[in-house]
Amino acid sequence: MSEITSNLTHHFLIAMPSMTDPNFVRSLTYIAEHNDQGALGIIVNRPIDMTLATLFERVELPLEAEGFAEQPVYFGGPVQTDRGFVLHRPAGDWHSTLKVMDEAGLTSSRDILQAIGSRGEPPEVLVTLGYAGWTAGQLEQEIAENAWLTVPADLAIVFELPPEERLAAAMQKLGIDFANLSEIVGHA
Repeated sequence: MSEITSNLTHHFLIAMPSMTDPNFVRSLTYIAEHNDQGALGIIVNRPIDMTLATLFERVELPLEAEGFAEQPVYFGGPVQTDRGFVLHRPAGDWHSTLKVMDEAGLTSSRDILQAIGSRGEPPEVLVTLGYAGWTAGQLEQEIAENAWLTVPADLAIVFELPPEERLAAAMQKLGIDFANLSEIVGHA
């Protein structure tokens, strides 16, 4: 049985400038689950050309609650890009929720979309198509190869800042400016 060196649940992954995978270049990924089976997360700074109004129309659900229609849908990662995932707080009680912590969850069941559309609940949501996944040991290997920086997550960055400011804000938690990042890579 392999032991993981650290649990990165409720952490951000910051893509290093050396990241060549186009799915993750300049990405900020929120890790919702990390254990000896692998890791699961969603990219939180990559809006796509779709609003929640369009998404709700496509899945044939009414969107009557105010304040959601113009929110963007995000590219959450390259896995299951035809499925929706909702990062939200509070965690609530939905059919298929991965409870990240008491304050937040990642839900993939239709009932959360119905609640957003009819009641505007939960009030803080980030809706993605797809997610990012890593097999056992894969994320640890990528971190060892300097593909990612990690920092404890702050959901205020996700829910209170515009997407283009989220990566820089997460980096500031580490005391690093993205413009200077390439200069420090490879230096101990």
